Amino acid sequence: MASKILIIGGTGYIGRYLVEASLKEGHPTFILTRPSATNDEEKTNCLKDFKSRGVELVYGDLDDYEKLLEAVKKVDVVISTVSGKSAAAQGKLIEAIKEAGNVKILPSEFGIDVDHGILDGPVDPAKSIFEGKAEIRRKIEAKNIPHTLVVCNGFAKYFLPKIGLMKTEKEITILGNGNVKVVFVKEEDIALITIKTVDDPRTLNKALIFRPPGNTMSFNEVVSLWESKIGKTFDRIYVTDEQALKEIEDSPGKNIMSSISYSTFVKGSATSFIIEPSFGVEASELYPDVNITTIEKYLDEYV
Repeated sequence: MASKILIIGGTGYIGRYLVEASLKEGHPTFILTRPSATNDEEKTNCLKDFKSRGVELVYGDLDDYEKLLEAVKKVDVVISTVSGKSAAAQGKLIEAIKEAGNVKILPSEFGIDVDHGILDGPVDPAKSIFEGKAEIRRKIEAKNIPHTLVVCNGFAKYFLPKIGLMKTEKEITILGNGNVKVVFVKEEDIALITIKTVDDPRTLNKALIFRPPGNTMSFNEVVSLWESKIGKTFDRIYVTDEQALKEIEDSPGKNIMSSISYSTFVKGSATSFIIEPSFGVEASELYPDVNITTIEKYLDEYV
């Protein structure tokens, strides 16, 4: 019988894809949502749609231990998709899972590997977010809670349209030298494979790391691929390490995405380490039956 899955943040960016994938794969699906979500028309409509398709809504939040415990006891697996800024606030959720017993967790990750990919120079505010995620990993390990850490690296729909829509621009700005290998994966593919890990013992207490060959290339290679598709050449403006750091420092509130992009595009956090069997498995090798959309195929949507 398919495991019962609770998704925290089911109306968020990646959360919605996970709910869709969970339903598609036949899992009894639950969403933990704050009562205040009903004040947001878009989220309300999203929840109504999911509910009409069989999703059970459970009301609560990360600060309400009793509600968390009540929700966790309903399921076999918890997938948290809270934002990076809230990742460190999953402490009560971990306590509730430990008390409930025999429940697996996929904590809020869905980015780079915060144990192996950030060893060379992350900066705030990304650094603090990475540290918060790493702290949650240690708490899960200390309590011997079964888990899978989903390291999907870059969301294709977030990053690649910025390339694909540049049909009229004369130049393109590239962080670093553009030769660092990065990873972009379509959100639907990430969600489908994530749900497949739920009942897969091969991912137990491992990091599931997305690094498919067709989705791993340098920014220069992505731009060249796009140029070949539209028959146009861009002037490439390269932002040095020093310039990137200054832009982060000078940005209002120190922009989170700028600091994450610095770690990814300049420092190579997505591909700077070897995936050792002791801690991780590569997604496309583990699930060769899933036809992951390559970057080349994805860009065809914007030609």
